[in-house]
Amino acid sequence: MIRIKELHKQYGENLVLKNVNLSFSGGRVYGIVGENGAGKTTLFRCIAGLEDFQGEISSEFRPLKNHLGLLLTEPFFFSNMTGNEYIRLLCNARGLSIPDPEARNVFDLPLRQYASTYSTGMKKKLAITAILLQENKYFILDEPFNGVDIQSNMVITEIIHKLRELDKTVLVSSHIFSTLRDTCDEIHLLKKGEPVTTVDKQGFDRLEAEMKAATIGNKLEKLGIK
Repeated sequence: MIRIKELHKQYGENLVLKNVNLSFSGGRVYGIVGENGAGKTTLFRCIAGLEDFQGEISSEFRPLKNHLGLLLTEPFFFSNMTGNEYIRLLCNARGLSIPDPEARNVFDLPLRQYASTYSTGMKKKLAITAILLQENKYFILDEPFNGVDIQSNMVITEIIHKLRELDKTVLVSSHIFSTLRDTCDEIHLLKKGEPVTTVDKQGFDRLEAEMKAATIGNKLEKLGIK
């Protein structure tokens, strides 16, 4: 379980996260949604230990960052590192040896090619593969479906379901509500850095309708498409 108590984060005078009190249990998938700038990625970075913050983040496995697989929206890759070497590097960081990454290559990636030359979707699939092979207890997937082909999105959906079966704790953000509907047990809505709504599966339709109404409003009339 991951517990977050009274989390606040600010950059200078800009308060990005405030009054964040959440808990995430094993064997469940949690969606984190909100407009651009709502604080989703900053929250993920705080949990992963990449940002300083005020408040408390705790878990039964310590340090948390050593048991967490983080998929960033835009993963970083060294310029002269192959996909094969990238997987080995991330697994070595967990004290694991992967003698034959090609045998675990479910996305059919060109692992002997420099990862920096991959397309956006291929980079994301490589990063997902690497954090899965780390055998982490927790997973944060920031926009895992964005920029990835539809076939691979199906695979990623099933991977998330498998992580739930394995009693992992999974946090997912997505701008595509249907992907959250297919994977999540619970969704948290952030607004201006603060959790404002939490719903389980029975409330997904209501939350989607409320978000759609608040987002669209009279904007189509205002645009005046002809």
